[in-house]
Amino acid sequence: MIRIDAHLHLWDLDRSDYAWITPAHGPLHTSVLPGRAVAEMDACGIDRAVLVQAEDSETDTEFLLEVAKRCDRFAGVVGWVRLDDPGVAEAQLDRWQAHPAFCGVRHLVHDDPRDDFLALPAVRASLGLLAARGVPFDVPDAWPRHLAATAELAGALPELTVVVDHLGKPPHGRPDFGEWRRVLADVAARPNTVAKVSGLQVPGIPFTAEVLRPAWDAALELFGPDRLIWGSDWPMTLLTAGYAGTWEVLAGLIGELTPAEQEKILAGTAVRTYRLGEGTC
Repeated sequence: MIRIDAHLHLWDLDRSDYAWITPAHGPLHTSVLPGRAVAEMDACGIDRAVLVQAEDSETDTEFLLEVAKRCDRFAGVVGWVRLDDPGVAEAQLDRWQAHPAFCGVRHLVHDDPRDDFLALPAVRASLGLLAARGVPFDVPDAWPRHLAATAELAGALPELTVVVDHLGKPPHGRPDFGEWRRVLADVAARPNTVAKVSGLQVPGIPFTAEVLRPAWDAALELFGPDRLIWGSDWPMTLLTAGYAGTWEVLAGLIGELTPAEQEKILAGTAVRTYRLGEGTC
């Protein structure tokens, strides 16, 4: 069975600022380069990975596309375009789509000060361009500010594939868990949405199957294996269980499913969503 890590980050602090990566982030405050990622993948039997932007900049996307061109272990790149300027977004899409590895767009909505970012007319126009080109849109860390807006967006642009990173960041064991699940159900009710079982770690909370089980069960019930994608979110997991520890827990949960269901979460849904292997998105 092929295993694809559909959410992996790299960054080179000599290439760009990555202003959010500060010394307070400990092991993250260093360049994270391809060789280190491949070693982690090899240790866990992961065949390929999708690289996902970690900064809203052209420089970061250029870096990831260069890496993917050099190393075929990286099957795709989810990059960035300036969504609040449709003219710029269109030019950037033209540029990125010249690269066979380019397969999606993401914007760090959780770091954007605009609570209504996903509803801005300019952003909607840019996302319409993505829909017309068949380019999926990843939404990170959506709970609590942007998860309801993600459902509304998916309803307003039914031809756009919307990828909810990290299951929208479920609040494990918190009073708002029920509300998170209710809003995630609204997202899942839109057939053009998929969700990544990734980024579920929370500093200070043990990364165990017991902790993850309520969110995992909700994701399976709401999306089903056909619309779930596994991703490591490494190196963010260096703050908790690391690559191997994160994979071990998720592999255990996924391993409870049938072989056909496992294949969908570990490869099939990612291949379909990001059109991996088709040469272009």
